[in-house]
Amino acid sequence: MYQAGLVLEGGGMRGIYTAGVLDYFLEKGMEFSSCYGVSAGACNLCSYMSKQKGRAYHVNVDYLEDKQYCSLESLLKTGDLFGVEMCYDRIPNELNLYDYEAAEKYPGKCYAVVTNIETGKAEYIRLKDMHKDIIAVRASASLPMVSRNVEIDGKLYLDGGISDAIPIQKSILSGNRKNVVIMTKEEGYRRKPSDHLGLLKVRYLKYPKVYEMMRNRHIRYNETLDYLENQIKNGQAFLIQPKKDIGIGRIEKDRKKLRALYEEGYRDAESRYEELSAYLEA
Repeated sequence: MYQAGLVLEGGGMRGIYTAGVLDYFLEKGMEFSSCYGVSAGACNLCSYMSKQKGRAYHVNVDYLEDKQYCSLESLLKTGDLFGVEMCYDRIPNELNLYDYEAAEKYPGKCYAVVTNIETGKAEYIRLKDMHKDIIAVRASASLPMVSRNVEIDGKLYLDGGISDAIPIQKSILSGNRKNVVIMTKEEGYRRKPSDHLGLLKVRYLKYPKVYEMMRNRHIRYNETLDYLENQIKNGQAFLIQPKKDIGIGRIEKDRKKLRALYEEGYRDAESRYEELSAYLEA
């Protein structure tokens, strides 16, 4: 196991790129002492922890036509675009069985990044017993506007990407002198201001920190990109990301596009394996 951090950005269905990278890591037996997953990154982290190569890909693509998985109907009926029962119960426990025992034996520490909607702060919830900790993954992947607030121990949470989209600073401050960062945004990407601030302000009137964080999200995100670039230069970070935008948004139901992005992630990890190994072992 490498004494290093693994940082997984979210991005909705774009996270299938990360699934490809992690599947290659699984082939090579690569493990990291600290792993941080944000939103879709937290979802993909689950199958990486349990060493189930290919599972994250199939969870992303096998149920695209099922309205219980992701649909406007689900949003209108339940308040969640991605069906909670389907994603966090039926899939892992009936349809694509999750290896809970293997996940619990993962030798490193894994965290789901969530946003406390009352404080606006990021929190990092340890994942160990996925029977109970799956709710932290759900919270991390609960996108604002299209998800219900998730309650954990009396606190309310939403998408970790609101507060800490790329937790490289958290990983470094936790003592990781080397970090592998998997981004789902392409090279040269810079975040722009949100187009839905008015709706957000109304939707989260009782939780003004959500509006405040979303209003300034692009600023924090772009500052994080600058920070990450500096850490790459000084040897504290190694970045793998798509080379260009292939036109996949947070919600995508085109299987060919998703397969292509997954394969791109796998190829990128494969092509940089020797470079990455040298970095981690230096």
